[in-house]
Amino acid sequence: MMSQVLFESGGDARAYPLQILVWHEIVNDVVGGEPVLITFCPLCNTAIAFAREVKGRVLDFGTTGRLRYSNLIMYDRQTETWWQQATGEAIVGELTGSHLEFYPAVIISWLDFKTSYPQGKVLSRETGHPRDYGRNPYLGYDDVRNSPFLYKGPVTPDQLPPVARVLTVDLNGVAVAYPYETLEQIGVANDTVGGKAVVVFWQAGTSSPLGNSTTANGRDVGTAAAFSRAVDEQTLTFVAENGAIKDNETGSTWNVLGIAESGPLAGTHLTPVVSINHFWFSWAAFKPQTRIYAP
Repeated sequence: MMSQVLFESGGDARAYPLQILVWHEIVNDVVGGEPVLITFCPLCNTAIAFAREVKGRVLDFGTTGRLRYSNLIMYDRQTETWWQQATGEAIVGELTGSHLEFYPAVIISWLDFKTSYPQGKVLSRETGHPRDYGRNPYLGYDDVRNSPFLYKGPVTPDQLPPVARVLTVDLNGVAVAYPYETLEQIGVANDTVGGKAVVVFWQAGTSSPLGNSTTANGRDVGTAAAFSRAVDEQTLTFVAENGAIKDNETGSTWNVLGIAESGPLAGTHLTPVVSINHFWFSWAAFKPQTRIYAP
């Protein structure tokens, strides 16, 4: 159940364990030849991947140790510009107003990663820093009854508890939040966001790194990921049946990573849509006009 951030580019799949990211928050990497930035803000539950190239220049990032709306503020070592993790926007310094490009990434279990990507690479604990990897320094933080730690910002819209877990999609100026509580009940959410047909899959088996004293033994909160519903000029509609995800049009069976495992479309990969895990308060602080998905 131990949770990882999965990022894949050019056939190069990598897992970044949250037991490491919960301490370091940032990894500068090159995946499939792409300079990428893997980030995780524990206070907001935001795991986000970005391109590291800005205006033709590859940047290296670190943490400023500062927060805005409880969200991680990063800096790049080349210009010392400050960047907001949740939005990818440069907010102070030479590159103010620039935006990092978002890449699709998903939080999944170790079992799902090694099953789907047996040759995938995993971030090592040999970081050169003395950290008690595996221990959770934010014990109980993700209890939905809690108030956000150190949060100073707009009043959170009350459609959801502030620490409710959501998957968010923002396309063509339209933002939608998919509550995990809803996704757990329905398994699949077919939707249209910003004119694009999308689907969100949910699957049990991934633990929260923020609940228990150890990151591997948190409660099962599941995995959610978003994809385009378009396949070969056809728009598919998905259903969850007896723990399996199928499409109505061909009857193919799909896993939570958007890969058809059986049926006429076996081996087909759905195109990922950038979707980001957040606690509701964190997303709503930056996108207060978000639509909350309801079946």
